[in-house]
Amino acid sequence: MTEVDQLSAFVTGARYGDISAEAREQLKIRVLDSLGCALGALDAGPINAVRAQTGEFGGNPLCTLIGAGKSAPDRAAFFNGALVRYLDFMDSYLAKGETCHPSDNLAPVLACAEYADRSGEDFLTALAVAYQVHARLSDVAPVRDRGFDHTTQGAYAVGAGAAKALGLDRQKTSNAIALSGVGNAALRVTRTGALSHWKGLAYPNTAFIGTHAAFLAMHGITGPPEVFEGNKGFKETISGPFTIDWQKEDLERVSRTIVKKYNAEIHSQSAIEGALDLRQQHGLKSQEISQVDIDIFDVAYHIIGGGEEGDKTSVITKEQADHSLPYMVAVALCDGQLLPAQYEPERIAAKDVQDLLRRVTIKPAAEYSARFPAQLACRVAITLQSGERFEIEKHDYEGFHTRPMSWDGVAHKFRSLAMPFAPPAILDAIIDAVAHLNELTVKQLAALLGRIPSVQSTGELR
Repeated sequence: MTEVDQLSAFVTGARYGDISAEAREQLKIRVLDSLGCALGALDAGPINAVRAQTGEFGGNPLCTLIGAGKSAPDRAAFFNGALVRYLDFMDSYLAKGETCHPSDNLAPVLACAEYADRSGEDFLTALAVAYQVHARLSDVAPVRDRGFDHTTQGAYAVGAGAAKALGLDRQKTSNAIALSGVGNAALRVTRTGALSHWKGLAYPNTAFIGTHAAFLAMHGITGPPEVFEGNKGFKETISGPFTIDWQKEDLERVSRTIVKKYNAEIHSQSAIEGALDLRQQHGLKSQEISQVDIDIFDVAYHIIGGGEEGDKTSVITKEQADHSLPYMVAVALCDGQLLPAQYEPERIAAKDVQDLLRRVTIKPAAEYSARFPAQLACRVAITLQSGERFEIEKHDYEGFHTRPMSWDGVAHKFRSLAMPFAPPAILDAIIDAVAHLNELTVKQLAALLGRIPSVQSTGELR
């Protein structure tokens, strides 16, 4: 068997009964969290652009577009994936050399499950498969330091999850995974330097291509059988050598993913919580702050702190702001929170936050780097103009797997994000449907998502 055939055997053999009760609950929490992120992005400018293109191009109305009618499955995967991803408020998985967002797989799995009229149990199983594949490849085959984006491993997760949702046999599942993976080697420049809209659309594009690939496989199109181990394959050209024994894998990795408490890049969460703890404990006012010093693990420093992926003090756009630790800490100290409102263009440009972010210093600390990814360790110190200094050390945050967010906590997050866009009755119905998803069909959930009123953004692309 080729390596993709071994992966295919794992995918096709997965059963709902294989998922522990804890992992089933965590899957439902991730679904609700992802849908809240999606609804909260309905009026974003880039989403409006994607909506306009989808409407112009059309597509057989087979799958639900949240807040925008129906279209073909691959286009539904792209549009709904863009919604889930845009706010950068969705879940994450931390490996030593890679960070990914497994909830990026929800949209393609949902589209394929709706198309195939699958049960809620089938959907949750396919989503668990996608989470497992994405997380495990991130563990053993990191690609960030080689210049590739984490969407590169995600392509194999999309192919696996989409094939499972469609109910493809082992041969067609192998082809779906191979086709999705071979055409989705993405560059890390997406997340370095001056960030663009593509930061939020890169994985939706992977979902679009991977969903398309799964349907091609369903109709008999084949992909390279040695996509992993072959001459000029994934291992030789992108990841380097690695081994996964798929016969020994389970469906539990979802329980190691983490939910965001703050609307901010995942590696910032403990530092933001620490800064807000100091603000509350000592009644700090942003105009009194002279300096903020943050010692943090090296991954955070390099991605959001001004290390190898570029300066983080020039912040103009939302994409730059939510990947700048100086901005995120500064605006949290100014406003006492970090939600979508803190990324409005007027807020980003405001003098108070622009001045304060330039007084935030980020340094990597070897002691904290050694603890990653088991901890998100950091030290936040705030010095006032009076000379008083306050300091706090953090090793996790509410939402990390050591301090997981509860169902009620995620339901509160869901409502706070979605409330501007849908009546409370619909939101309550969605929460209830997700809680009992194993008892429903995917089309029943999709019907509720289709009741979300269509939103047309009046904002410009920025």
